[in-house]
Amino acid sequence: MNFIHDDFLLQNHAAKRLYEEYAAGQPILDYHCHLPAREIAENRRFKNLFEAWLEGDHYKWRAMRADGVAEKYCTGDAGDYEKFLAWARVVPRTLRNPLYHWTHLELKRYFGIDDLLDEKTAPSIWKRANEQLASDGLTAHGILAKFSVRAVCTTDDPADSLEHHQRIAASNLATRVYPTFRPDAVLNVHLPVDWNFWIDKIGATANVEIRKLADLLTSIRKRHDEFHALGCRLSDHGLDHCYADLCSEREAAAIFDTARSGRAVTPEERSRFAGFMMLYFGRLDAEKGWTKQMHLGARRNANSRMRQQVGRDAGYDCVGDWPQGEALVSYLDRLDQENALPKMVIYNLNPRDNYLFATIAGSFSDGSTAGKIQFGSGWWFLDQKEAIEWQINALSNTGLLSRFIGMVTDSRSFLSYPRHEYFRRVLCNMLGADIEAGLLPADESLAGRLIEDVCFGNAAAFLGLGCVTSEKAGGRA
Repeated sequence: MNFIHDDFLLQNHAAKRLYEEYAAGQPILDYHCHLPAREIAENRRFKNLFEAWLEGDHYKWRAMRADGVAEKYCTGDAGDYEKFLAWARVVPRTLRNPLYHWTHLELKRYFGIDDLLDEKTAPSIWKRANEQLASDGLTAHGILAKFSVRAVCTTDDPADSLEHHQRIAASNLATRVYPTFRPDAVLNVHLPVDWNFWIDKIGATANVEIRKLADLLTSIRKRHDEFHALGCRLSDHGLDHCYADLCSEREAAAIFDTARSGRAVTPEERSRFAGFMMLYFGRLDAEKGWTKQMHLGARRNANSRMRQQVGRDAGYDCVGDWPQGEALVSYLDRLDQENALPKMVIYNLNPRDNYLFATIAGSFSDGSTAGKIQFGSGWWFLDQKEAIEWQINALSNTGLLSRFIGMVTDSRSFLSYPRHEYFRRVLCNMLGADIEAGLLPADESLAGRLIEDVCFGNAAAFLGLGCVTSEKAGGRA
């Protein structure tokens, strides 16, 4: 039997039936990813398997470095095939790492290749995959169609021009593609050189001369409006921890003036300015009915030497160790007091905090929207089988799994869409095991409705992106 087969990860009969009947045919709503809008607009055609599969993939780089592979085969100047062959040599050593599952699931789903990747099979796999990548079926647009991706939400800086999104919106692409508002750069007042460069950039994009805090707020609101006009309905923040220090506008203006003059602010001032801006962003999102996402807990660029050598987002990040609860509760509570708490998805990166996040989410349900504050799916270091199960269990035990809006791709690669299949198989296996153990009724249609909703319907209803629902998943409110 091939390693990737019809019953992959499905360890009981009920799970197999649930997956085949209720999960396998569901479309994808990719509501958080890092796909480049330019590549969608241009319908990128990949020259070879390296470009499609390894370019920019810090998951694979981490595994390669752990196996002693030199940096030139990761981010360096080795040739495309050399880098692919270096990865192929590492794959057999990734047993029990999720990369082993993802690698072979992706080879199977994109290229129909069942061979296990290693140094011996690499030349044949390279040749066969490259032949298929030359076809229209595996361009950026072809991939979105192949995996029935109804909508994609990219991650975009408010200073971006959105020109690529404008091109996509004017095209006949069946998949809806929307920007997501990610204003992290505005919080970096402690880095005055970088921060002032960004301030000038957003000012130019918004056509606002930014001299005072009020000018900055005007430019951000203007960009928020322009994102909305292009279909954006989500914001996102990638933070080590939530900022919730109370800060008056007068104090925030003084901190702005210090940073705008090129002087560094203190850590306390940075925290208070960030708290002021996060409240402003929350109010903007609530006004427009957006969903705010917060990715909390990553310790980025832990290796300073390698950051200097290869830059950011290169695989040198780790799980952070910050207290999360008090600030997150304070932030949500302050917005709630103002009647300005938007729909929200909070993603946790430290597994010790799963129950913390899950119970905080439940504390701000107010009867206005089903699942208003979501405990988000496992992400980054927690998007593998075991951690997906942890997240589902914490959510199930403290809230309503039936209202969960499901998995995100959270990837820069067009070859990551089988991660949705991976999640769905894990979900079906858990529910199937409960049915066979007598923990759930032996009524597969009951569990099946939940599966349809978690796979697609809930996100389609909750996010308001205007994408067409599936035949089975109605996005029941």
